[in-house]
Amino acid sequence: MTIRYPNGTVFHANATSTRPKLVQRTTTYGKRGMALEDEINASNTYYLEHQVAVIHKKPTPINIVKVDYPKRSSAVIREAYFSEASTTDYNGIYRGRYIDFDAKETRNKTAFPLKNFHQHQVEHLRRCVAQGGICFALIKFKVVDRVFLLKASDLFNYWDSAEQSSGRKSIPFTDVEQIGYEVRYKMQPLIPYLDAVDNLIDDNLNSEKFDVKGD
Repeated sequence: MTIRYPNGTVFHANATSTRPKLVQRTTTYGKRGMALEDEINASNTYYLEHQVAVIHKKPTPINIVKVDYPKRSSAVIREAYFSEASTTDYNGIYRGRYIDFDAKETRNKTAFPLKNFHQHQVEHLRRCVAQGGICFALIKFKVVDRVFLLKASDLFNYWDSAEQSSGRKSIPFTDVEQIGYEVRYKMQPLIPYLDAVDNLIDDNLNSEKFDVKGD
């Protein structure tokens, strides 16, 4: 039976004996085609262990229909279905702020297709932003192995434009380079995306101060 931690990573009973190998491999995960979700999970584990932030992958809501019990000590799910549409991939708390974001990958070299998002995900982000949440998307261009943080507000602009008949259905890579925050791979954490989140929080704090002065 597979046992997983809350962040989705698999528990291995012999993890202690193989720890040196895992540390060595972590330094090059970004260059070996590791899935973005796995890279984020590894980074979140680092943030959690070092008491930087508490951010986890959201569980996918499912209803179990059929379960077999080959042994008393184990169970095998034979049939299940999604009970509702999932929202975004990750949420948690950092610097006293609610964090909510989604992770997306594309093999497209020149643009990020907006079809990778769903309407209910965008609406969920809008609701979180309206409540003061720090919301964004982590986008990985797999061919060039580059990761960017795109603010939710910027995503909304392109999404709303695409809803119009004349609007383009993707975000040009050059635009992502210009308006996004590039997150460069490091040893630990693997994807230091909270460095970019610091900029979002600071921008929000400055806006709040300006609003108070304006009133």
